Amino acid sequence: MKMNRKWLIAAVAAGMALTGSAGVYAGAKLQEIKAYLNNSIGVVVDGTPYWLRDGNGKTLRPITYEGLTYLPVRSVAEALDVPITYDAVNYKVRIGTGADAGASAGSGSGSGSGTAAPVESTVRPVNLPQDFPIPSDAIIATTLDTDADGVKKAAFSYSTQESLETMGFVYSEYAKIKRLDNASQTVLATTVKITGRLGGTSPVSITGKPSTARPGFNIFTITWSES
Repeated sequence: MKMNRKWLIAAVAAGMALTGSAGVYAGAKLQEIKAYLNNSIGVVVDGTPYWLRDGNGKTLRPITYEGLTYLPVRSVAEALDVPITYDAVNYKVRIGTGADAGASAGSGSGSGSGTAAPVESTVRPVNLPQDFPIPSDAIIATTLDTDADGVKKAAFSYSTQESLETMGFVYSEYAKIKRLDNASQTVLATTVKITGRLGGTSPVSITGKPSTARPGFNIFTITWSES
């Protein structure tokens, strides 16, 4: 089966836009450019110096390309106290008015404390990071979101017609972006298994295998914890 590039590119773009990270994506419709981390530019918000950081607290630097300076959109939105979400259903980064609505449409609703999606659904787990890739045809099952003692967790499975090799590639690249520590990775045509700690702190387990219940589909099981 050919790779569904539309959702893959959206997932890659979201990871870059929302976290400020970048990676090499062989085969994706991305154009390689030569840009520069600009350490000479500082950011000041309302007269106070502001350090751009990713979701793991790592300091980010502006990027200069062809005379223009680019800043990570999530860090800027947080500095200006403007809502920002990634709408995985419609492949859009939503900033400001409508951002919360986009999140509800793409991620479900609820407090995140013991909430659960229907047995089968297209709704993403509430606690799952917004840039975590899930294919557009995913049928999500056994979703469990918990928020115990301030620690968010998500555990779910989904079936997809995307190949194990395709999804293995996507998750391997995502692991590179997120700096997966203590990593163990197996990506084959018949199985996928990736475990470790995203950013060195968040445990994650990703396994994939052919579905016995749905011929022609593959099933992935994901567990993730905030820390």
